[in-house]
Amino acid sequence: MDLHDITHRTLAHYDQTADTFFAGTIDHDVSQNIDALLQAIESAAPFTILDLGCGPGRDLKAFTELGHQAIGIDGSSRFVEMARQYSGCEVWHQDFLELDLPAARFDGVFANASLFHVPAAALPDVLARLYGTLKPGGVLFSSNPRGDNREGWNGPRYGSYHDYAAWERYLTSAGFVPLHHYYRPAGLPRDQQPWLASVWRKPVC
Repeated sequence: MDLHDITHRTLAHYDQTADTFFAGTIDHDVSQNIDALLQAIESAAPFTILDLGCGPGRDLKAFTELGHQAIGIDGSSRFVEMARQYSGCEVWHQDFLELDLPAARFDGVFANASLFHVPAAALPDVLARLYGTLKPGGVLFSSNPRGDNREGWNGPRYGSYHDYAAWERYLTSAGFVPLHHYYRPAGLPRDQQPWLASVWRKPVC
């Protein structure tokens, strides 16, 4: 696999469909996920949050309205422009294979429907960079479509679809400690819950 080609093609799709994506997701309720991250952070509020794969800025705005400092990051140039305008937040244009993140800067990383686009071969490096940008005791939240550990193209987008056991191995290998996980949408039978959400802590020492 050419990892950079995979990333380029997936980001090109988002650039081309940015307006449609924004219209289709702006009203999605992800408050359960936002709460899962914020409630796990043990430092004093307000928190500094990195919204990884922030898209057009919906969740950046939500974090800001809750009183936190949110910074976005996305590989789509269109999403970066839209997120800056919509949220008023600082947004960095970086793709996940070439993350350049400050050390020990963030209380939390919010990776909502973003890390599943990382090919499994690149995931350890990406997780190591996220680990490094968290403060000791900081928290990583992730939500991904769950699957049976296969990856490949889903139309014009590439995805890696892990079950919890495999996802836990990746995260613990990167140094994270599991806090809890759940499936979404809430209140439905498991076969109608396609999303796996999980919360992880960077140890204090």
